[in-house]
Amino acid sequence: MNLYVLRHASAGIRRENPLLDVKRPLDKEGKQQCILVGSFLNALRVQFDLIASSPLKRALQTASLVGTEVGYDTKIQVTDALAPGATVATFQQYIAGLGPHENILVVGHNPNLEHFLGSMIVSPGRASLRLRKGAIARVDCGRRPGVLNWLVDPRILRGVYTNVTKRSLRKTSRK
Repeated sequence: MNLYVLRHASAGIRRENPLLDVKRPLDKEGKQQCILVGSFLNALRVQFDLIASSPLKRALQTASLVGTEVGYDTKIQVTDALAPGATVATFQQYIAGLGPHENILVVGHNPNLEHFLGSMIVSPGRASLRLRKGAIARVDCGRRPGVLNWLVDPRILRGVYTNVTKRSLRKTSRK
């Protein structure tokens, strides 16, 4: 199983009231991050068997936009195992139940998403990873512990996209 771990994209400033923060949507930058992540996954020719998301609006929007970009046409599975208050044990139990799927994208929040990712690749408490908003990682869960194949930050994707679009412009000569 290949597990793709995606932190929700940028959603502006955190609200003090937790009831309002649950409904906080992605901002313009967050939507652009989703398109970049989707384009990156398309370049790798990744097709998801399942996309799962935290129930919070910003995570659902991230999952939906990335899913649309990669051509995912099945319903997104919403689970509390990816919610901000979830535990590592709950997350691992949820992932263990997804055995028959080959490529799975999970969308969640920090700080627990970093702990979840760390728990998949080493013994708990020994990994320190940083996931910025819109960052995505691929873990091969075929054996225990899993293998972190790559981790891509949205700033890297933005830089690569800028370089590719500059190079793809037609060259004209003035003779």
